[in-house]
Amino acid sequence: MSLTPACPKCQSTHVYPMDNLLVCPECFYEWQPSEEVIETETFDTIEVKDSNGIVLKDGDNVIIIKDLPVKGAPKAIKSGTKVKNIRLTEGDHNIDCKIDGFGSMALKSEFVRKSN
Repeated sequence: MSLTPACPKCQSTHVYPMDNLLVCPECFYEWQPSEEVIETETFDTIEVKDSNGIVLKDGDNVIIIKDLPVKGAPKAIKSGTKVKNIRLTEGDHNIDCKIDGFGSMALKSEFVRKSN
């Protein structure tokens, strides 16, 4: 019995041969066993900019520049509120953070500026 390599994309071990290709049933990736697989996706290259165009990084501190209403909350997040230790994500609301008095939040980077 021959050993088949793990899928280069998702690392699944359930790879099977089909004609002259190897196929992964979990992510549907197909490749020739003789090919050298090159990784094309990188997830650590998210570039998020604040309202002033400064690139933000995970762990930065930011300041809210506009009063932001919060659904289900009796009051808005006030302008000037400092948010510590942000985490960048993909999507429309690209900053995950915790705000004192509100808890976990997702913010848009256009409503914050980097703090010192």
